[in-house]
Amino acid sequence: MVKEETKRKKLRRKLLHKYRLVILNEDTFEERVSFKLTRLNVFVFGSLFALFLIAGTTVLIAFTPLREYIPGYSSTALKRKAAELKYKTDSLEVQIAQNTIRYDGLVKVLMGDVSSADIAEDSIQQGITIDPSSYDFTPNRQDSLLREAVAQEDKYNLFESAISKANFVLFPPVTGTITQGYNPNEKHYAVDVATAANAPVKAVADGTVIFSEWTTETGYVIIIEHSYRMISVYKHNSSLIKQQGELVKSGEVIAVVGNTGEFSTGPHLHFELWSDGYHVDPTNFIDFE
Repeated sequence: MVKEETKRKKLRRKLLHKYRLVILNEDTFEERVSFKLTRLNVFVFGSLFALFLIAGTTVLIAFTPLREYIPGYSSTALKRKAAELKYKTDSLEVQIAQNTIRYDGLVKVLMGDVSSADIAEDSIQQGITIDPSSYDFTPNRQDSLLREAVAQEDKYNLFESAISKANFVLFPPVTGTITQGYNPNEKHYAVDVATAANAPVKAVADGTVIFSEWTTETGYVIIIEHSYRMISVYKHNSSLIKQQGELVKSGEVIAVVGNTGEFSTGPHLHFELWSDGYHVDPTNFIDFE
């Protein structure tokens, strides 16, 4: 016990023994600054300084942009930009898929490789069998009133199934002689109008140019999308005046009659008219002569 108390007293004396730290002028040995220190004070001050340094470094790294320069930490702005680019990429993929479907449809129209059966079929409905006997098709009063209202609205629809020239008349794209008429049985969904070379080709109605390019089979082709889901197609032109995306007015010149493309046999206009994805006879709406 005596030895332990002696050791404690010696340790206490060492920790509390006072020292003087003096800073002297080397030339004159003049005392400039002096500090009274103990080992305990130096130990406490050193520990507090180390803790403060560790805490300050941690805060500086965790809550300031300096952490971006330390390996292992990622930039917040970089994460945000990566997320935005991911969303934009997803949107572009959807848009590309939609444009691909639309482009495939335009290619079929240009190549004349479309039939009514192909257009009318809905792939989603294929394979579904419905038993008509399981449904009651007897019209009630509300159904009759709805049918009458719809019939009155569709009375002036441009492309009703019983459409005729009296319903709607489009501006003739050119004037001339029809050399080959509309014949779906031969997959000729257009009329070929022979006219003078370099004659102006005009838009049949107001709309937006959705295609204006060169094709090997049909030469210079321009396609216009109109109201009421109607599309007009003009083929075998010698040159195109309007470009894709431009707005056109009814009767405005959009191309020049020509004899371009492998399928052309002379200066003429190959004109097609489509409504809701169905080809229609242009002579029902346009007087070409």
